Amino acid sequence: MPGIFAKVEYAIGVMLLAVITGLVFVAAVMRFFGHPLIWSVDLAQLLFIWLCFIGATRAMRERAHLGVDLLVRLMRHRNRLLVETGLAAIVLVFLLLLAVEGYRLTMLNWQRQFGDSGLSYAWVTIAVPAGCVLMSVSIVANLVGAWRTGSGGRLLIFTRTGGEG
Repeated sequence: MPGIFAKVEYAIGVMLLAVITGLVFVAAVMRFFGHPLIWSVDLAQLLFIWLCFIGATRAMRERAHLGVDLLVRLMRHRNRLLVETGLAAIVLVFLLLLAVEGYRLTMLNWQRQFGDSGLSYAWVTIAVPAGCVLMSVSIVANLVGAWRTGSGGRLLIFTRTGGEG
């Protein structure tokens, strides 16, 4: 199942990036010829926020986010796993709070129109709780994987290690 999810996530990310690039290109060409597509910038921004959260989820799952490990890399694997577990708990609480507040913001913005596109602004704000839920799922999956493999597999929650191949 995680393999299928990763492929779907990758395909959606590629598709969103292609659509955004195409929209911006077509908008620039049309503006050059004096027929601007006013809605294209709004739609590109809407798709970009979704792309950001899908990319953040993918990076979280692949343990590819930037991090500072100057001190913790000197620790034994078990201690690093404990530190990363504590950090995962803090990040999960933060993502939960962000998801709840993002949902509230979405409900407040349901009637608001997004620029000149005619779409509800809720399509932008719902990306926050949706992205937070997806990132939380990735963190929990990494957490379970790291604790299942133990020190033999050398997996961690946020950090890529030599044992991952």
